[in-house]
Amino acid sequence: MRSTLVYDVPTRLFHWLFSGLFLFSFGIAKTVDDESLVFSYHMLSGLLLGGLVIWRVIWGVMGSQQARFSGFSLNPVHLKDYFLGIVSGSKKRWLGHNPASSWAAITMFALAFGLAGTGYLMSTGNKEAFEDIHEFMANSFIVIVVLHISGVILHSMRHRDAIALSMIDGKKETSEPATAIPSSRRLAAIILIALVISSGLYLYKNFDPQTRTLTLFGQTLQLGENENEAEAENEHE
Repeated sequence: MRSTLVYDVPTRLFHWLFSGLFLFSFGIAKTVDDESLVFSYHMLSGLLLGGLVIWRVIWGVMGSQQARFSGFSLNPVHLKDYFLGIVSGSKKRWLGHNPASSWAAITMFALAFGLAGTGYLMSTGNKEAFEDIHEFMANSFIVIVVLHISGVILHSMRHRDAIALSMIDGKKETSEPATAIPSSRRLAAIILIALVISSGLYLYKNFDPQTRTLTLFGQTLQLGENENEAEAENEHE
């Protein structure tokens, strides 16, 4: 078995940032009441997640071989054969994303962007119109995550290799000759970190916790109920 460098640093960094931001947002949404100030940070995190997906789309065109969407196995026939192979005990491996993980990644990217989009629309005063769609997308995302993790565990048990480590060191074990990516693209990773930090600081700086509003490129978004308005409404009731 040969250890081959498959995933560049920006792809691996994106993987963990993407996972962390979603879990942070989802955790707050499911445990904190939307009248709490903390809930606003769920929405700020969601906007950052949407921006991260836009970066990944760009990297899916400009990145190294296994990071590009052209390297994803998205042929439905391949997906069918992949699941049939699980039943039959096939030992076939993919250097990059297998058909199931390819579809899971694309679906999660779409759902994350949809969550950011509907969250944005809800903050412009259209909460009731998009709330159910937003929640459906979030729950669908969790289902995909569970299926994806289950697939990773199944692969690891069947092939006896810790495939999850490939998103840490970027390497995969292969029994066939394979071409490693020529560079881990560390400069691009530094640029990604700088973009995430600067975007996070921009959101934090333009968020007013007193009114729970965010000024985003000149537009004011309401990230939850204004405490003063909520108290006035309760007194009126």
